[in-house]
Amino acid sequence: MALDDTKIKKVGKKIPYAQYYRDPLSPPFHTNFVYGLRMLQASATLPLYKLAKEEDASPRGIPIRFTNVPVVKKPRGKATEAEKQNYLKMKKEHNLSIATLEVLKDIRKSYDMAGAKNKPIIYACDGSFCNRTIFTAQLDRCYILARARKDAKLCFPAKEGSRRTYSENKFTPENIRQDKSVLWKSGKVLLGGKYRKTKYKEVKNIFWQRGAKNKPLRLIVIAPTPYKTTKNGKTYYRDAAYLLTTNMNISTQKLIQAYFDRWEIEVNHRDEKTILGVGEAQVRNPFSVLKQPAAIVASYSMLLLAALSCFGTHRGGSYLPLPRWRRKARRPSCQDMVNLLRKELTENKKCVSELGVNIDPIISLVKSAA
Repeated sequence: MALDDTKIKKVGKKIPYAQYYRDPLSPPFHTNFVYGLRMLQASATLPLYKLAKEEDASPRGIPIRFTNVPVVKKPRGKATEAEKQNYLKMKKEHNLSIATLEVLKDIRKSYDMAGAKNKPIIYACDGSFCNRTIFTAQLDRCYILARARKDAKLCFPAKEGSRRTYSENKFTPENIRQDKSVLWKSGKVLLGGKYRKTKYKEVKNIFWQRGAKNKPLRLIVIAPTPYKTTKNGKTYYRDAAYLLTTNMNISTQKLIQAYFDRWEIEVNHRDEKTILGVGEAQVRNPFSVLKQPAAIVASYSMLLLAALSCFGTHRGGSYLPLPRWRRKARRPSCQDMVNLLRKELTENKKCVSELGVNIDPIISLVKSAA
């Protein structure tokens, strides 16, 4: 399972729950703001490369939760002391981390009702979910896999017989990366349609005193990836990745692959905003503001599942032909599915009308867009 939050841009100043947020696309030297809604999304990651037993079958993220998580508004300067105290209380009770825990527990209940009681869930998250609220929560058959800061203060348990719980010697994930006594291990990860070699280090049974308290954790350090801008040019390195997880039993290769598969939720965000237009509907009713984006994302999930069920994991001959520069594409995109759906609606107008659906406005809209 992949977790992430995203912003839906809005224009109207009277839209409920709309606020100013930091723009994640702003440059590091100048913080910009964006006005809109903050949504929390959870996507179930399907490892299609295991089902098809082919390395060119990419994983696919299926959104299953899309919830609005607004920020508690700060009182004005002339607010009373009681209002300020109430704001501090509400800020602790209503934030992104608390809403995430509620979503995680709700997903666990849904999986149990679907008959998956014996299957644990691994939630792959980015750095915004690597905090004390998430890691100290007691989650039943759920494990967190989050990207941590390189300067997080970690330690080993204290020696036996000591009255201390944590060792006095602190270290950071960056120290583990530079420590030559901890040897690098190698493995393969599916990325971009190919299995690629990765180097990683692993340290088990460590404590993050400020973040997870006395809960044992596992640190995975993924080595920086070398690359060149020119064939005979200088070799550069990307940033290393530092992962903290509450799971101590699953193999390291599966955890690393699960984190790499988390990229599918970013693909979901792009499809939802650019192709399906999530958040473009100008609604102002508080119920509509919450339900309309969730309905669009639910239809997007149904579209992905229908395409996988009918046409499989690869882009077969059922889809519309691609331009010459894209004919090597093996994975059907969301736009391919939408184009195929439009074609089937126009060719099977009679069958669709028997279901009580009038598609004449859709056909006229498609013709005008063409």
